[in-house]
Amino acid sequence: MSDVPRIVSSRWDVPDAHTLDGYRASGGYEGYAGLRAALATSPREVADVVKEATLLGRGGAGFPAGVKWGFCPPGVWPRYIVVNGDESEPGTYKDRVLMERDPHQLIEGCLIAAYAIGAAQVFLYVRGEMAHAQERIAAALNEAYAANLVGRNICGTDFSVDIVLHWGAGAYIVGEETALIESLEGNRGMPRLKPPFFPAAKGLYMKPTIVNNVETLSNLPWILCNGSDAYKEIGSDTSPGTRLVAVSGHVKKPGVFEIPQGVTTYRDLFYDDRYGGGIRDDNELKAFIPGGGSAPWFFPEQLDMALEGRPVGAAGSMLGSGAIVVMDETTDMVKACLRLVRFFARESCGKCTPCREGTSWEEKILQRIYDGHGRPSDVDALLDVADNISPGPYPVAAWEAEGLAAVPFPPKQTTICPLGPSSVAPITSALRRFRPEFEARITRGNSIPLEAAHG
Repeated sequence: MSDVPRIVSSRWDVPDAHTLDGYRASGGYEGYAGLRAALATSPREVADVVKEATLLGRGGAGFPAGVKWGFCPPGVWPRYIVVNGDESEPGTYKDRVLMERDPHQLIEGCLIAAYAIGAAQVFLYVRGEMAHAQERIAAALNEAYAANLVGRNICGTDFSVDIVLHWGAGAYIVGEETALIESLEGNRGMPRLKPPFFPAAKGLYMKPTIVNNVETLSNLPWILCNGSDAYKEIGSDTSPGTRLVAVSGHVKKPGVFEIPQGVTTYRDLFYDDRYGGGIRDDNELKAFIPGGGSAPWFFPEQLDMALEGRPVGAAGSMLGSGAIVVMDETTDMVKACLRLVRFFARESCGKCTPCREGTSWEEKILQRIYDGHGRPSDVDALLDVADNISPGPYPVAAWEAEGLAAVPFPPKQTTICPLGPSSVAPITSALRRFRPEFEARITRGNSIPLEAAHG
């Protein structure tokens, strides 16, 4: 909106904003006063400003960043900051754009966070497939080191910190913070048990570690420059500030948009000319995924819901990492469900039996249905497998009688991390609303037209 500042995307239209000169010319580092304001005060005061701003994490969980910083046990050193740039949730690509177009903003955010918690080293972990983002960050780090903005005695102070760029091999599971830490240590990316391995207490090299998302840290320069009160004037009381959302799928203008939290609705995002511009070919909306591939689906009756964590959670889904996938009336829901489940089946690390075996069976059953060779028992078999991965009352009669969400949220799980339950969300969402499409494909094979399945 025109009267709302663009906190993290203000330099996206500046051609050379990814360079140090371009960043400084548009207000970065000392000119922008974020880092300078942090270094002029105490680490405790910096942490308090971020805590007062209620900066919610942008990686998916939405946990307040300032509160998270406070979980480090006092007097335990060294401490580390790990930046989660392994953006791999289906439909999500806002962090990639941040890293490619404004890497110095992220670096400045890393420095502020390191100063606040007393970390002397930051590890910036970038997804393996994001070669352009890696190159941009590497070049920005070289410039920052040469300008004494990273390294020893930053800006002539006694504050010193190193930032290490590390890229993964492209595994979805290392988006989970403990699996990311395992990968950083040179091990196979598999999640750790929590407790006892809460990263703030026992993280990288068994030392206190704060894992923050790229977008979360990119907010810090603006907050330190403008203050927590200015930040809280944007958005809603419980979800202040702005956030980036990646709108993809069947809209006329897909893209990444910075929106005020808690006041922008899904209808605004899909139909407003400033954002999605309407459904493609002026079709009707059929369903949408509000928070990335692992989120339970929403439907047209949720269009007027604001993008705010609490009401979205109460309605049975999540904002997640800000990835919104729109599906119009022409969408084959069996195929949409299969593609999501196939992704999670292929990305399972295999550590937990329910996930390793269950996601594979979900994919096999859905593929059989989609190919026109489904069995009458396959729908119930899918729900049974789902129940073994993420226990819940999945019979449709129970949903309708008790008004339950498509999947219990937060999901119950029989696994260490949420990857297994993520595969359940598209199955239960699709079957709750579009079960006739599955049954029609089972009874009449893959020759049935989509519109007949609706009839």
